[in-house]
Amino acid sequence: MSGVVIRAVTTKADRKAFVDLPFRLYRNDPAWVPPLRDEAYGLITPGKNPFFEHAIAQLFLAERGGTVVGRISASIDRLWTAMPANKGGGEDSGNWGYLDAEDKGIADQLIAAAEGWLREQGVRRALGPVSMSIWEEPGLLIRGHDHAPTVMMGHDDPRYEAWVESWGYAKAKDLHTWDLDITKPFPPLIERIVQSGQKNPRIRIREVNKKHFDAEAAIILGILNDAWSDNWGFVPFTESEIDFAGKKMKPIVFNDLIRIAEYDGEPVAFMMTLPNLNELQMDLNGNLFPFNFIKLLWRLNGGFSGRPTVNTMRVPLMGVVKRLQASRLASQLAFMMIEYIRTASVAHYGSTRSEIGWILEDNQGMNSIAETINSRINKTYRIYQKAI
Repeated sequence: MSGVVIRAVTTKADRKAFVDLPFRLYRNDPAWVPPLRDEAYGLITPGKNPFFEHAIAQLFLAERGGTVVGRISASIDRLWTAMPANKGGGEDSGNWGYLDAEDKGIADQLIAAAEGWLREQGVRRALGPVSMSIWEEPGLLIRGHDHAPTVMMGHDDPRYEAWVESWGYAKAKDLHTWDLDITKPFPPLIERIVQSGQKNPRIRIREVNKKHFDAEAAIILGILNDAWSDNWGFVPFTESEIDFAGKKMKPIVFNDLIRIAEYDGEPVAFMMTLPNLNELQMDLNGNLFPFNFIKLLWRLNGGFSGRPTVNTMRVPLMGVVKRLQASRLASQLAFMMIEYIRTASVAHYGSTRSEIGWILEDNQGMNSIAETINSRINKTYRIYQKAI
């Protein structure tokens, strides 16, 4: 395309321009939530995001007449490439993400630049979008553009689906989020399952204790790494990433929204629920300073109550240790944790709905649980792949 220059991001100013572009492209999209700029900048900066301790990446900008009109990332994650090919990895695999462009011609040049960089690094199979870790914003939104995403989920221009597929990319995996009306009690069968578990002295469902944040996080991550280890796309958290995520998430961690299930005194399952921070920051335009941080803190603390008031909760993570996953106990523990957190969300935070996920399209156990409690799929994110 005449007049468009694609160049590598090399400076701090370039990274800021990379972060700023969506603020212009999506300013008239009512479903887009401006990210906090400092947080978005940290995610793409080596030395700030521990993702770069096991990955390399190159960011690209598209410019026309001195104006940034597009962006993309290309990355290779050594923890991703260590996965078997049937789990999404392989030594010859790499990723691209953070795609945004004014039009398809610009996007065509950006994907060509990302694929070219990946080929130079020895990549022969590209998967995307993954921006940049599977734990950050994986997949392209292909369903659910009409409403805002919840905290830590992405939003994309609906034109991008056709653009990506025009480059020869095919579906690798779909990730679903499920919408649940939490003001309604669960079906009688689920209530009976929960009541049965409450009578079982071997089962204990407890709240986490934020005063022992590191110890509780270690328990949850231990269960997660075991429970998710066979999942497609699973990349284990490193110690540095656990610390990084903990610092970022601590302000929106509340004891009664995260539960650990113990069986005979052993932690065997957990469910993490977060207030939808996007509702609280949508009007901040990505800026915490000079005064927006006071506004956000006030909202997070619910004024003087210590709890925010939010319409929506998000369940980003849930897991049961692998040895129990095919058992009835696994479903019982899941239903008990969901019911306890549902009740707390309505009573203590004024919430009316919850979003569960993302969940892999072929995770039969979790999708079955979501269906059984009368959830419905409200968003689908697609990860594509192509031989390059």
